[in-house]
Amino acid sequence: MVSEPLAAHPGGGFNPPEPTTKGGPDYGRFIEAVRTLQDHARAADAPDEVITRAAEMVEAVNELLQPYYADEWSSPSGRRLDLPNRGSVLSIPLDLGRTDDRIVGTAQFRRYHLGRNGAAHGGAVSMLFDSLLGFTAATLTGNRYQRTAFLHVDYRKIAPIERTLQVSAHIDRIEGRKTFVIGQLLDGPSVLADAEALFVRLKPGQP
Repeated sequence: MVSEPLAAHPGGGFNPPEPTTKGGPDYGRFIEAVRTLQDHARAADAPDEVITRAAEMVEAVNELLQPYYADEWSSPSGRRLDLPNRGSVLSIPLDLGRTDDRIVGTAQFRRYHLGRNGAAHGGAVSMLFDSLLGFTAATLTGNRYQRTAFLHVDYRKIAPIERTLQVSAHIDRIEGRKTFVIGQLLDGPSVLADAEALFVRLKPGQP
């Protein structure tokens, strides 16, 4: 059963998340369990019969959740502002805070984000920067109605999985509706990657 789409929100198709407590006190636990399942799906070297049993259990969970398949405006995913990453499974785990004119924090790529040889997949690194720099643009300008116009990432060194890394970002300049943001991903003193992005403030009604 799929929920009927809700009426368009103000601002067109691009709408900041409306906070919710849907999912209750165990929603964070649920999201963490899904993340861990993704890690095990990447890492498991289990006997055939264990994989068969696991498949049956996951299929049972899918069947349990199927009747509650909701549109993006109704689902609590991405709208639980009380949880890390707003309760979203998609985002790279980030813990961010503001210090004056800069956003700083930590990030950790999980086993699920593995590319090869202990390194996070390059696409996962880019996703991290899109989230980090977008959050920076919205937080430091106070305007949440922005979209990514370009994102350029320079990969300096491999970004290891399953290790706490540091992130930092700030606004480089603002030109009218354009906000240019730069950021870094670090492992202690080592710069693993840096990025620059352009975010464009949307006009009323723009999706």
